[in-house]
Amino acid sequence: MMHPGSGFGQCIRLFCLAALFAFATGPARADNYAPVNQLLRDGQLSEAMAKAEQYLATNPRDPQMRFLKGLIQQDGGQREAAILTYESLIQDYPELPEPYNNVAVLYASQGRFEKAREALEMATRNSRSYAIAHENLGDVYARLASEAYRQAIQLDAGNTTVGPKLALIRQLINNPAANRLAPFPGPTTPPATPAKR
Repeated sequence: MMHPGSGFGQCIRLFCLAALFAFATGPARADNYAPVNQLLRDGQLSEAMAKAEQYLATNPRDPQMRFLKGLIQQDGGQREAAILTYESLIQDYPELPEPYNNVAVLYASQGRFEKAREALEMATRNSRSYAIAHENLGDVYARLASEAYRQAIQLDAGNTTVGPKLALIRQLINNPAANRLAPFPGPTTPPATPAKR
């Protein structure tokens, strides 16, 4: 099951986010994100959103601030709004893998595993070295396998080979020790700034 991550995982994610911004955009641009990052880290989501919206009013295509906006929405429980934000980023910047990963986390949390699979396959296609998307994709495949095995049992209750497979998949899915943050690794930090169009 996909979850956005634990509080500790969120702090790590936001720390990486700040480091990525500072590295990818230089000190001048990083200053635009630092206040939003700090407010998000402190759990002041309304204030973080206000600063993000203020920045986006004059820089509406900025992928990093738009990604931050999605994280704010996601952390604030506004899943549908976050999905729209990530989908908009995907439309404008289809080469970036991070929005695909984060929208997949939200799809999976709604039980929309096929959509999550499609998004994660795009993330891994766009960045073959994107480990968290590969891990998330493996977890989605496990959920899809679980659903297929359950369906097989319903259709053929006498099939003795399906039960052990389903038990093994359930053990894998429900073993939080095998995962890094929660039952699912969750979303990632924002993308680096893509080339100007």
